[in-house]
Amino acid sequence: VQLQASGGGLVQAGGSLRLSCAGSGRFFSSYATGWFRQAPGKEREFVAAIKWNNGTTLYTDSVKGRFTISRDNAKNTVYLQMNDLKPEDTAVYFCAASPWPVVRTRIRYWGQGTQVTVSS
Repeated sequence: VQLQASGGGLVQAGGSLRLSCAGSGRFFSSYATGWFRQAPGKEREFVAAIKWNNGTTLYTDSVKGRFTISRDNAKNTVYLQMNDLKPEDTAVYFCAASPWPVVRTRIRYWGQGTQVTVSS
């Protein structure tokens, strides 16, 4: 399983970005896909996750109502739509594949990170 994350960038507070995580490999869709983020000097933290089979989603409290995770089964791609971005959302964002529920200790595969920077 391989994961390719993209879509990061620099945006002003209140702006939006959409991250993409393209998956490949025979068993990619047998895992749930999640997004984590890591700010400088902090531990990597869970952001959101989605099940491939039924679309069940899970979010950390700080992004509820602002971020939306979705999937495109035909493209083997998971998206993270991030709206109303705040400076505290600044981090390197990683996508990951894991059995459900998606927690850091259960991650089987990590993608490379994509930098999101939110200016105030």
